Amino acid sequence: MSPSLTKFAPLTAVLLGSLALGGCATKGFVREQIATVNQRIDTLDAKVQATDGTARQGLAEAQSASGQAQNNGQRIDQLNARVDGIEQRMAESQRKRARN
Repeated sequence: MSPSLTKFAPLTAVLLGSLALGGCATKGFVREQIATVNQRIDTLDAKVQATDGTARQGLAEAQSASGQAQNNGQRIDQLNARVDGIEQRMAESQRKRARN
């Protein structure tokens, strides 16, 4: 190396090092940024849990309504069978009267 480059090598290294270290974040800055992100995460987590609770409640109500609808369908089927039986007896009764 030439003598002029040897004189400037330490100075260049110091300059490059100070430029590189100047961009580093302090611990306090990083903590502030993480705290902000953590607050957002906590808020979103609370909203997700509330939404999950609402969804679970809606599912339980839908399942209950489905069971109730099934029971109502069975009762309607039973009533239809009874009505059909009554209609048949009425038709037979009317035929007997028509014959007499």
